[in-house]
Amino acid sequence: MERVDKMLGRGVIDDGLYDELEEALLQADTNINTAHAIIEDLRKAIRTEKIVDVSEIKSRLKDEIKYRFEGLSGSGLSFSPEAPSVFLFVGVNGVGKTTTIGKLAHRLNKTGRRCLLAAGDTFRAAAIEQLGFWAAKSGSEFVGAQPDSDPASVLFDAIQAAKGRGCDVVLADTAGRQHNKANLMAELTKVSKVTNRVLGRNPDEVILVLDANTGQNAVRQAEEFTAATGVTGLALTKVDGTARGGALIGIQEKLKLPVKLVGYGEGLGDLKPFDAGEFANNLFN
Repeated sequence: MERVDKMLGRGVIDDGLYDELEEALLQADTNINTAHAIIEDLRKAIRTEKIVDVSEIKSRLKDEIKYRFEGLSGSGLSFSPEAPSVFLFVGVNGVGKTTTIGKLAHRLNKTGRRCLLAAGDTFRAAAIEQLGFWAAKSGSEFVGAQPDSDPASVLFDAIQAAKGRGCDVVLADTAGRQHNKANLMAELTKVSKVTNRVLGRNPDEVILVLDANTGQNAVRQAEEFTAATGVTGLALTKVDGTARGGALIGIQEKLKLPVKLVGYGEGLGDLKPFDAGEFANNLFN
């Protein structure tokens, strides 16, 4: 937040300061309407609370961001009382779905839940191999597939295998989908219906994985994937670089989707539950 610190260092609360703060939000990939709303709420809070110390503005700005995730931060993952729970991971190619699955399997295995990883991205042989690698690395069961086989059939087989092997959770990869390709999204809808057919219920979680570097395109992705698959939560990846993930604020306000997971490195342990306060702190730091 070096730039913001310099602005506040002037010691003057004026329109120029608010404009600069709004620009800082935009540079963190926050939607322009959302950024404007945050700054307007900040103005009101400063007037109402009669804040005159500019050093308090930084903290108050973080509070305005944190409040926008109220009720959705730390909501946790939903597990079925009847095993296996089924988590689908969706998103475009390259956002880190497979890596996120491996990290989550590691976390869940450490808590005593036995995981099975399902290679539903059958259109890329490399994706099948990569998920197999993460299954071995995290100590999980694995159901693979031949390239170009039916993804829905893979998930069907994985759920049956999980039941037979006594697994608690199925973590299913899906093929990367361009959110603006209707035929591909329709196929993903078919995959999401398999759980209902086999277990009599929808997937317990449909996690949309978003790259923190995506910027405002993430909002459009969230809209389209939610319409096709009933997304229940978000996972934000690659926040260890320069990306800040400010687009999440707009997604949350528009779609009310909880952010459930944050990936910030390449190691097995580099995945944690989303925390709104920490997110607000890191947005500029």
